[in-house]
Amino acid sequence: MDPNRRKTQPGPALEPRVIAVPTHARPMTLVLPPGRSLLDTLHEALGNCPSAIVHLESGAFGPTTYVIPALSKTTEHAAFYSDLFTPPGHTTIDAARITYGLRDGQPWLHCHGFWIEACGRHGGGHIIPDHTILATPVAATAWRLDGAVFCAKPDPETNFSLLAPEASGPPGPCHAIRLRPNQDLCTTLEDFCAQKGITHATIAGGVASIIGAVFDDGRISTPFATEIFIRSGNIDTACDGKPAATIEIGLVNFQGEILRGTLLRGANPVLMTAELLLIPR
Repeated sequence: MDPNRRKTQPGPALEPRVIAVPTHARPMTLVLPPGRSLLDTLHEALGNCPSAIVHLESGAFGPTTYVIPALSKTTEHAAFYSDLFTPPGHTTIDAARITYGLRDGQPWLHCHGFWIEACGRHGGGHIIPDHTILATPVAATAWRLDGAVFCAKPDPETNFSLLAPEASGPPGPCHAIRLRPNQDLCTTLEDFCAQKGITHATIAGGVASIIGAVFDDGRISTPFATEIFIRSGNIDTACDGKPAATIEIGLVNFQGEILRGTLLRGANPVLMTAELLLIPR
């Protein structure tokens, strides 16, 4: 990984660099009804489940409230958020990924996605879950976690409150994961799988930020403040016997650029966090 593609955080680097909790993950198919906020609707749909990974597949929001990455105006953060955007009319969901968990003991979620606004503009960013309303039924796939819960707590390294998994019951075959800053998204997951003896796995969820982006087709996005979601991700053992990750993302950077593509392995360090579920297969 290019040593120049690092971003100094306001606090000390913390251990472990990979926070991983073994858990059971039970798949669910959901149709979320319209009329309420994304947070309230998902909380009701998941019942008494405190944590889950969710993929939104189709449907529409209206209104949608979101932010995109921004440069920080102070030294308190390596990057920050823009002002709020609320485009008029309905926005049609392309795809979105959600980490659902707890903040101060109450339901909370972290959501990045792409959508098409009523004017036809393609948008993307970080959804504000309690100010975004479902305008139509929204189709979703979810994995209920039993054995781990994502909890939002102050993170001294980044100076944000971030979701990270904590053990909440007997371990299972899957792994709820948070990656800390300045480690490559692909190769860190490959190394984790090699350590655990996982030869094939699917990445579910995937709400993250990375330092710019380098794609496997040669494209490079240089603006460093970049939020992503994992559209699809797999880790499979290559012919050399080592795990290799294929991760396709959607990206929005602080200049408002919208990109999608497959990441080049070894070239895409985490900016603030990466939350995901690793499901062996």
